[in-house]
Amino acid sequence: MIVDRQGRRFRNLRVSLTAACNYACTYCVPDGKRLVATQDELSAEAMVRGVVYLMEAAGIERLRITGGEPLVSPRLEPFLRGVRGLGLVDISLTSNGQLLARKLPILLEAGIRRLNISLDTLDAERFRQIARGGDLRSVLDGLERARAAGMKIKLNMVPLRGQNLDQVLPLLEYCLERGFELRFIELMRMGHLAHDANTFQQRFVGIQELLDLVGERYPYVQADAPLDATALRYEIPGLGFFGVIANESVPFCRTCSRLRLSSTGWLHGCLSSSNRHYIGDLLDKPRHQALPVLQRLLVKALADKQEVAFSGGATIMKVIGG
Repeated sequence: MIVDRQGRRFRNLRVSLTAACNYACTYCVPDGKRLVATQDELSAEAMVRGVVYLMEAAGIERLRITGGEPLVSPRLEPFLRGVRGLGLVDISLTSNGQLLARKLPILLEAGIRRLNISLDTLDAERFRQIARGGDLRSVLDGLERARAAGMKIKLNMVPLRGQNLDQVLPLLEYCLERGFELRFIELMRMGHLAHDANTFQQRFVGIQELLDLVGERYPYVQADAPLDATALRYEIPGLGFFGVIANESVPFCRTCSRLRLSSTGWLHGCLSSSNRHYIGDLLDKPRHQALPVLQRLLVKALADKQEVAFSGGATIMKVIGG
């Protein structure tokens, strides 16, 4: 097991199946162009070996499947088949939900029972302006079908001043009525926003403003959350829960346990670091050759984590997963 001086280690792995995405959200890509898959993306088999090696070398316990948008990837089914029997504590998936209704049978067959779905508004016109792709009705239909199938669902919303701040309460009410848990995610200094301080400050909405908005309609109390959780969790007594991932306002770097594997074979130990470590070539090697090298790279990846707080990163978030 690899542990740093703050007691942090890698427990949670996020694997990006592809950099391709059928959206071009304003806070993710600045030019409106959808992200596309690259020719050097790993095969599903190589990604599964990556998970296996990282479980042994780093002690990975939980896996989240991300993108880009994982539901557009042809690697989805073979990857799910490959990781299902590995003995992970939990396997979940993050998606924008556009293809959820169509892909739901595949997810259920693979044993996926937890979903994180990105949804920034319930207004169809605003949806098109923010996502610059997709269709709100398809997402809502997918959510209802997943709910009927017994999926545990969290919705991720990025509040943006001047774009969807008036959707905070409607989205919260929508989630409470359906037993979903809404997560407000503070805007992150990622990609183009790492170098555009003006746009970031104009759009950023912090945790206190969000709590004040919620408090205008609902009484809430803080709830328990795992030590390495990214979200501060709150209960609205008798109705449900919501959370705030307050990356800027209340940093959680001191307890971060996340490791990311990109679709092209790069390990990212921290979103706020430009460092990355290539393991794609190790995934064709037998275990006894790959693990010693992988462990050395994991030491470097763990050292990339910030001591106290996130300071921004030039990497586009959806290239390496949320």
